[in-house]
Amino acid sequence: MNAVNASGGGEQSLGPTARRMILGSQLRRLREDAGITRQQAGYNIRGSESKISRLELGRVGFKERDVSDLLTMYGVADLEERKAFLEMVKQSNEAGWWRKFGETVPGWFTDLVGLEEAASRIQIWEPLFVSGLLQVEQYARAIFSHGRPEMADERVDQLVALRMRRQKMLARPDAPRIWAVLDESVLYRPIGGPKVFKQQLEYLLEVTTLPHVSVQILPYCRSGLSAEHAFSLLRFAETELPNIAYVEYLTGAHYLDKRDEIEKYGRALDLLAVDAETPERSRARLAKRRQEI
Repeated sequence: MNAVNASGGGEQSLGPTARRMILGSQLRRLREDAGITRQQAGYNIRGSESKISRLELGRVGFKERDVSDLLTMYGVADLEERKAFLEMVKQSNEAGWWRKFGETVPGWFTDLVGLEEAASRIQIWEPLFVSGLLQVEQYARAIFSHGRPEMADERVDQLVALRMRRQKMLARPDAPRIWAVLDESVLYRPIGGPKVFKQQLEYLLEVTTLPHVSVQILPYCRSGLSAEHAFSLLRFAETELPNIAYVEYLTGAHYLDKRDEIEKYGRALDLLAVDAETPERSRARLAKRRQEI
């Protein structure tokens, strides 16, 4: 098995989070092909079975010495193949652009930012707000300040700046396909006040003219029938990366990648798409609501 060349071709947009996951996946396959257990591998690098599990899932950073020892244990002797793996270790440990926001970004959130950078398609269900990837600055500020933007502190400024920086990927030539379903109630929840909310609706009308961005509005009569909480489903062109469902809660988030879990979230999104207005009719609703404000 050859290591993925993560520095060339279509993989140039991969960030450290995605590279870690690819590297971990490849190491897992090498271990399984060699008939070695996680416990045995952990002992070989002075670690535990759980450490190997975290490494193979890409949840923690890699040390070159650990990877080198694992490659030897797994029977990888080819110098060029070993060099490719160790180069991936360096790339996976590079600091993502979000690191500059420091402690403002909770550790459980940084993986999402990295995965968004690598995704080819991001599907979103949002019953309360306009999705973060489609928010204007003042709308985001009203949310992060809990409706008190005049009381916003440096932390709120940083969170807003991070959200705006995340949206830059929409302008990339290889931007991911964004498909968001918003509950109709979002159109009647004037976050930030009438002026800000009207600006937000105008931005939605503008951004949905892009060929890779679609928004559907789910009518009240269908609310909550397919999914009651917000979530995102991230899909990747790279075969080494599993599709991931992201479910956020007040103090953290779940990253789900088991096949049965992904199937359930995928089915929920399919039902939401069927129940919601078409993108064209949804744009008409957005335009009508903007005129009403």
